[in-house]
Amino acid sequence: MDVTNEETQEFTSICSVLKILGAKWAFLVIAELSKGPKRFNQLHRDLAVIKTQSLTDVLRHLEKNGIVLRVVFPSVPITVEYSLTEKGADFQAALMEMDKWALKWGTSQ
Repeated sequence: MDVTNEETQEFTSICSVLKILGAKWAFLVIAELSKGPKRFNQLHRDLAVIKTQSLTDVLRHLEKNGIVLRVVFPSVPITVEYSLTEKGADFQAALMEMDKWALKWGTSQ
């Protein structure tokens, strides 16, 4: 089976996206933040399945890759709010298509 240059480029693009979005819990965090900005503790409560350190790690990863915006408010105690960037919000269409696919094929063998 020969792989064309076009297919190689396609795989490279997909791999680069998966490096960003393939982090464990990334999809859940993006889906939750698509509902609106959240503070860390609220996000943690809403995504109780994710341990604190794992949530911190995925938020840092998504922030580093321009998917999540982290805003620090100078209050006492310091308040941190997370939201999706334009890049992160743009991923919603792909996420919805994945959800459709999962509903159609996710439980089949």
